[in-house]
Amino acid sequence: MLIQFWGAAKTVTGTMHLLTINGQRLLLDCGMFQGKRAIATERNSQLPFDAKSIDACVLSHAHMDHSGTLPVLTKSGFDGSIYCTSATRDLSSVMLRDSAHIQESDAKYLNKRNAERDLPFIKPIYTEADVVECLQHFVAYEYRRAFEPIPGVQVTFRDAGHILGSAEVIVDYEENKKKRRLVFTGDLGRKHLPILRDPEPVEHADILITEGTYGGRFHDPIEDTRSQLAHLIAATYERQGVLIIPAFAVGRTQDVVYDIQRLVSENRIPDIPVYVDSPLATNVTEIFRLHPECYDEEILKYINSDPDGNAFGWPRLRYVRSADESKALNASKQSSVIIAASGMCEAGRVLHHLKHHIEDPRATVLFVGYQAEHTLGRKILDGDEVVKIFGEEYQVRAQIKWLGGYSGHGDHNDLVGFAHNMLRKPGRTFIVHAEIEAAEKLQNGLQKIGLNNVVIPDRGDKIVIE
Repeated sequence: MLIQFWGAAKTVTGTMHLLTINGQRLLLDCGMFQGKRAIATERNSQLPFDAKSIDACVLSHAHMDHSGTLPVLTKSGFDGSIYCTSATRDLSSVMLRDSAHIQESDAKYLNKRNAERDLPFIKPIYTEADVVECLQHFVAYEYRRAFEPIPGVQVTFRDAGHILGSAEVIVDYEENKKKRRLVFTGDLGRKHLPILRDPEPVEHADILITEGTYGGRFHDPIEDTRSQLAHLIAATYERQGVLIIPAFAVGRTQDVVYDIQRLVSENRIPDIPVYVDSPLATNVTEIFRLHPECYDEEILKYINSDPDGNAFGWPRLRYVRSADESKALNASKQSSVIIAASGMCEAGRVLHHLKHHIEDPRATVLFVGYQAEHTLGRKILDGDEVVKIFGEEYQVRAQIKWLGGYSGHGDHNDLVGFAHNMLRKPGRTFIVHAEIEAAEKLQNGLQKIGLNNVVIPDRGDKIVIE
């Protein structure tokens, strides 16, 4: 086997790993690189391999940093199947179309401006039509249902517990008369989160490709996080401020909504209006309702005990779709909670809410997800006193808070524990989807449990497995 690491190598974005087994080429994820605009545009527009040479693709989950360049793959000549769970297929449909819509809108805006300045015409990386074509390649298999994406190679999904439909990918193959198992964690979730089941264990692996986002870092228990959320809502309400939560449309938004609903039903927070200001998050929440097979016992019990059987709605919650409704939120003088995309404050409606409230000392900006390097969210969280929003400078006077307990990624103990609990541990391990410091700390943790050959690959590295 030959493994080529084409993304998420010493960074947390753009996952893309290419396996060559008995001359056949199997791609694990095809993610969008998110970072500085010029580098991102270059990497996302041009794949580092010939798309026509890929025989099949396996998608671990629907987040854009794992799925976002699949339309580039298909429009570049890939004619095989893209395998994933049914929930991932449904989420990918709305997320990829949303991505294309944003790209087309941005291109239209920039081209109008560029025409005035005699600058080159800009094309979107892909269009909604490209996405529709790409979706025809999707083939769904549920957890623990083995299939053959390429001859002689068997793949099985296990529940990764990261987002709805997320999967650990088990690749069983025979090469040179040797049977081997490669396990790719995708993004590994964490235990005891609301809504989704805990990540499933895998009995053994000869080769492990593991994410390492939170290597060396540890999450608070979810019940502590829920109590901290209640405190922040109450404190902001007392100041008559607005609590802004930049949240990813898939996963974190639904977790936060579910927890606020629990706090409301338990009378632990004031009677405050809550808005989910994201058409994508609204559509994603509808998909969550369609896939109870991914739920854990806690939410199933809660749904069965609720007269309306609804875990994502109550009278003071409103899902905001139109731009006019979104703008009206900033004209209101009422204290409220606004959950808006994007999670790293790089685009979307959250930028408008930050523009209106970040200089208000009564307001709170609460981060509940990972903030990558160079993003606006990272700058605010790191304590920058002045930030740029839509090219204008703003003083950061709002309360800035962080709740790590909502992260959908396993922490250091979860990642080490996944390998430690294997009955037969991997002889080769590769750490991806992590900044270098986190990767090194996870490398040390894995070595302490007896994994001797633990490598942090660079982008473009080729590894031969004998």
